[in-house]
Amino acid sequence: MLTGILQQNPKDSFARYGLAMAYAAEGKTDEALREFATTTDYNPDYVPAYQMSAQTLIKAGRIDEARTRLQEGLAACNRTGNAHAASEMQGMVDEIS
Repeated sequence: MLTGILQQNPKDSFARYGLAMAYAAEGKTDEALREFATTTDYNPDYVPAYQMSAQTLIKAGRIDEARTRLQEGLAACNRTGNAHAASEMQGMVDEIS
């Protein structure tokens, strides 16, 4: 269903994020990360994609990449005024530092 939506509207952030989450749940790390990145390419302020891609990277042991993704996510939080997500992501940064 999500791929059908994306065929009609490739920039649909909600559908692309949903697809990324589905890939992550299936253990398809590279596919998930690609979809998270595409989500933020199309919508740089889609905060959940940064947070979940960082979690996926951490789970895969790719800590440096996760740290970078979290910094990008914190910048998006600042742009959108999302203090709750910023707090969660800063906690993740603190845990992996």
